[in-house]
Amino acid sequence: MRKVFNRYVLAVVLGVLLLATGVKVHASLAAPLPRDRNHRNLARIDRASREFSFAVFGDNQNNREVFDGLVERLNREDIDFALANGDTVFDGQTEKYRAFLDQADRLEKPLVTAIGNHEAYSNGRGLYHDAFGPFDYSFRVGDSFFIVFDNTLEGGPGPGQMAWLRSELEKSEGFEHLFVFMHVPLYDTRETGFGLEHGMKSRAAARRLNRLLDRYDVTMLFTSHIHQYDRGTWGKTPYIITGGAGGELAGTDPDHNFFHFIRVDVSPGGAAFEVVRLNTPSANILRRLVHGTWMHAYCFMVGSYFFLLVLAGFYVIVFALYHRERGWGGRHSKESGSAEEDPDEEG
Repeated sequence: MRKVFNRYVLAVVLGVLLLATGVKVHASLAAPLPRDRNHRNLARIDRASREFSFAVFGDNQNNREVFDGLVERLNREDIDFALANGDTVFDGQTEKYRAFLDQADRLEKPLVTAIGNHEAYSNGRGLYHDAFGPFDYSFRVGDSFFIVFDNTLEGGPGPGQMAWLRSELEKSEGFEHLFVFMHVPLYDTRETGFGLEHGMKSRAAARRLNRLLDRYDVTMLFTSHIHQYDRGTWGKTPYIITGGAGGELAGTDPDHNFFHFIRVDVSPGGAAFEVVRLNTPSANILRRLVHGTWMHAYCFMVGSYFFLLVLAGFYVIVFALYHRERGWGGRHSKESGSAEEDPDEEG
């Protein structure tokens, strides 16, 4: 029984190694990630028009089913561009960035991104910077000024970042509309008062940002991070939380917890904000679980291939030595047993 079990284990080990080899070869044949994607997509936007539309969403986190539906819906919308407000991936591994880009490339409109905390997992900040560009940047469309700002670090933005943001806010003063994007909400709106559970980790940094934004006429501050929809005002700054692009929803409240994106229509007369609900997947938990498990397993096999190779090699050597000692077909053990029994029989 033990021999049969050991051979089954050997078959499994070799099968996993064969699968990991195929995955490693597949990943090595993939094209490298693009560079400066945000800059190239900004160049595709008509900057002259004072009347335009755009979409904002956040937290798709490699959810293939929901994000595919979102891309299909955006392709039907009459919008000029879209902004993904962070957590486009589950973590910062190359293969998860590639999976997001494979889906995002089906979007027929320019897409720019903000960095979220999940992009930074697995040492992904450098990879994000190479693929998409700077963490903080601004751009203009017509009479509207856009600021994309990284507030994901636990201690909050540093002095250099705050000086950059102040400078960009000053540039915005001659514009009719000012839109600011940062992944983490200043405060967690689900708690009584200004809680910090899923807002910025530093209360002091959140208040500094709030006071700075309050000095300027912000049309809308877009945040994500909390997987729901919410809208309100922090001090004098209006905000929308949009975290419904695919990550597991934060609750079951039908007024807040649903998959969605925000459509913004800008004209000289003002800006209108519409919450566009997406079809909730058919609760096919098994299909989502299988897809998520395979994605994590795929990334693990790519990143840990040499570890798996060494582990499998070690097991094969131990298996070979074990069976060589006892005889491959079991004859050695039988002969040893009969030799030990002969003296007793003679006695």
